[in-house]
Amino acid sequence: MNDYAIELNGVCKSYRFFDLQNIALRLQRGTIMGLIGPNGAGKSTTIRILMGLVHQDRGEVNVLGHRMPEEQVSAKWDIGFASEDMRLYDSMTLGWHINFMKSIYASWDDAYAQLLLKRFGLRAEQKIKGISHGQRVKAALLLVFARRPKLLVLDEPTTGLDPVARHEILRELTAVMADEGRSILFSSHNTQDVEQISDQITFIDRGRIIDSMDKEVYLDRWRRLRLEVPAGIELPALPGVIGIQQTGRLAVAIANAFESHLPNAYENSGARVHAVENMTLEEIFVANVEHSREEVGA
Repeated sequence: MNDYAIELNGVCKSYRFFDLQNIALRLQRGTIMGLIGPNGAGKSTTIRILMGLVHQDRGEVNVLGHRMPEEQVSAKWDIGFASEDMRLYDSMTLGWHINFMKSIYASWDDAYAQLLLKRFGLRAEQKIKGISHGQRVKAALLLVFARRPKLLVLDEPTTGLDPVARHEILRELTAVMADEGRSILFSSHNTQDVEQISDQITFIDRGRIIDSMDKEVYLDRWRRLRLEVPAGIELPALPGVIGIQQTGRLAVAIANAFESHLPNAYENSGARVHAVENMTLEEIFVANVEHSREEVGA
């Protein structure tokens, strides 16, 4: 069996004002990938292609061993998809939606659905038009989770939710992964959510994948060095340092491949190292995007 739940190779899609360029993406089975990018970066286009909702111009897409879009009908029985713009039937109750999904999917877990009703604070007898935005999101995710799909594809699922609702959904996503055979692709521009639950992080910007690796590797390799640079001292260009911002005698160096010898190298050049700091995933993302845009512009 293929070890990947999702494989995209050389995937391209052109629109009038946007191009998705040579996307290469691999999600290993049993893992959670966070797909992070600014609005308009290409996250939703990438997801629509792997779901067969949009057809790529070039490249290969395989989801759960099925070629997309040709074999999307077979693939989708085992995929749970949710996006921020999903709509339920306003005039129907949540219970009606549950029974409807239960009649379609043999994998439906009714006991789990009832548990999610309690965890999410939902009532089956409520009509969709009478519940809040956050409750609608949780209702849609309940309908996805209770199917017990092998792959969850979630496009900005926590957008517009209050902190409590976000926590409930992220907690449930973590619980889903108790079954090691399941996989999740989770797109967001909220790096805090992604950092909390993901095993692997992929950054996308302006239609290009700019970086992809294990979350812990990111957090371990990136550092911010705070320096004092005496007059007449010029900071050397060091391997692993992607940018330096200097104001007067103070400078900040950003390293994307930090090595323990870097502080000594700066000290040997005449600078003083005041601090070596870890960076949050959001700071890493911003620095990565800025560096990528500078390279493309060059």
